[in-house]
Amino acid sequence: MSQAATSPAITVGSKVKVTRVRDRIKGDLVKLLLTNPEGVVTGFKMTDGSGVGVKVKLDDGTESWFFEDEIAAA
Repeated sequence: MSQAATSPAITVGSKVKVTRVRDRIKGDLVKLLLTNPEGVVTGFKMTDGSGVGVKVKLDDGTESWFFEDEIAAA
């Protein structure tokens, strides 16, 4: 089971901080994360059949998902 799904610190509604990004993302999202990397968890997503991604809503209302090792409790 994934850490995001079992960790009491990372649940829907909890504040998280994006600590890194493994894949290429749009320039606008990069700028937003550099300004404020914190957001609120809105859900979870299966990534590749064995991993879980975390859906995060950022300050400007943008919602994106990140791998569980890309975020930390804020």
